[in-house]
Amino acid sequence: MVAYVQNDRGQALAFEKTQGRGPLVVFLGGFMSDMQGSKATFLEDWARGAGQAFVRFDYSGHGQSEGEFTQGSVAQWARDAQCVIEACAAREDIVLVGSSMGGWIACHLAKILGPRVKGILGIAAAPDFTEDSMWAGFDAQQRAQLAQDGVVFLPSGYDQDYPISQTLIEDSREVLVLRSPLRFGCPVALVQGSEDQAVTRETALRLFDHIEAESISLRFVKGADHSFSSPACLDILVETLERLIGNTTL
Repeated sequence: MVAYVQNDRGQALAFEKTQGRGPLVVFLGGFMSDMQGSKATFLEDWARGAGQAFVRFDYSGHGQSEGEFTQGSVAQWARDAQCVIEACAAREDIVLVGSSMGGWIACHLAKILGPRVKGILGIAAAPDFTEDSMWAGFDAQQRAQLAQDGVVFLPSGYDQDYPISQTLIEDSREVLVLRSPLRFGCPVALVQGSEDQAVTRETALRLFDHIEAESISLRFVKGADHSFSSPACLDILVETLERLIGNTTL
């Protein structure tokens, strides 16, 4: 059942929580995705069957939550995530599962929430992509258009192009994670498809090398794409998540 909590802008954020034992598993979706995605719903079904506490939600400007997408940024969406976490688990332990942009947000939140975070699973994690991929890849014409119109459009490979706003580029700089140390007192597992066309292998390796953690692994899955949602990939997510929750060797 969908419930709502207000973020720091007074916008209603939609979430669905599955009751169960801790730690609370928090699914952090990707850029322009929502909580109805295949990974989020699959993991919810797994959590329900396993008796595991779980929450999936929509960032502001996404899915069933209020707000305009072009007024958002990774910094705002990270605050949204923290708002949902505090509503669902004010002080309890959590495990963060971040897909693509959600992997970036997971790294940022883990710095803020500290010892409460008992594990991090990054699925095709895309840290700092607004700066290192989008802004760095803009030509002079795109940068001029962004300054003039406040938005440029990039092909997404899906039904609609990505509207990239000046707010997204500028405000997301508040939460970049590859420019300062990332030290976590919990295990970290990163998974990545060999055929990922959105996040490069170099990005995965850069994040892997940058993180200092209790234990950390990076698993490449041959043939998997950025969605990482084939039946075999979904099974890998459950297997990895169960090991994180059990705090066993990755």
